[in-house]
Amino acid sequence: MNRQAQAAVLFLLGAALLHAGATDLYLRYVKAGLRPLLLASGAVLIAAALATAWYERRRHRRSGIHEHPEPRVAWLLLLPLLALILIAPPALGSYSALRSGTALQKPYAYGPLPAGDPVPLSVVDYASRAAYGHGRSLHGRPVRVTGFLALDRSGTAYLVRMALNCCAADAQPVKIALTGALPPVLRPDAWLEVTGTYTPRLTRDPVNNGPVPYLKVTSARPVPAPRDPYDETWNN
Repeated sequence: MNRQAQAAVLFLLGAALLHAGATDLYLRYVKAGLRPLLLASGAVLIAAALATAWYERRRHRRSGIHEHPEPRVAWLLLLPLLALILIAPPALGSYSALRSGTALQKPYAYGPLPAGDPVPLSVVDYASRAAYGHGRSLHGRPVRVTGFLALDRSGTAYLVRMALNCCAADAQPVKIALTGALPPVLRPDAWLEVTGTYTPRLTRDPVNNGPVPYLKVTSARPVPAPRDPYDETWNN
């Protein structure tokens, strides 16, 4: 592939990064905090592409060099870029969650509970307070948690959120086992807003033996998938 073609590929790659960063598409790949770096990278690639094209055009005019055409198969390298621009990959769901062990980690400390009745908590926050804090910080208050459903082979229902450290490639699940007033029909990967109370019941993840606390459900309702499907609170 000659320099002009390389410049074209650089330009398209930069445009793809800018497109992803300017929309919510980037949230399928990296955590929200990396958005400025993604946009800056796209701008740098486009600037490099334009500079390369300008330099090559000027060099050819001065020297009269005519390059031989490159094999057309080299342009197949553009297919991954077009896929990035045109196709939004789905967020990781129940298939990945059930094949990975829980990423729940013991926190250094617990912050105060948010205001509200029920208390809005993330999957990570409830799971850590229930598993490692033994529910003491919950003070018997009802909580509201949102996540997607996963069902294991025994039929146990889990409310899950995939936790990110950096990007989707290192995403790991945090799971809450559900008991109580569950919906009559449970569909894997469906997003639910669950209201319930702490229960001391605890199970172990069969993949890595990590703690999976239970939540006693009092009500549940389907909700749309959130703008950012991943949970970043576990490493903050």
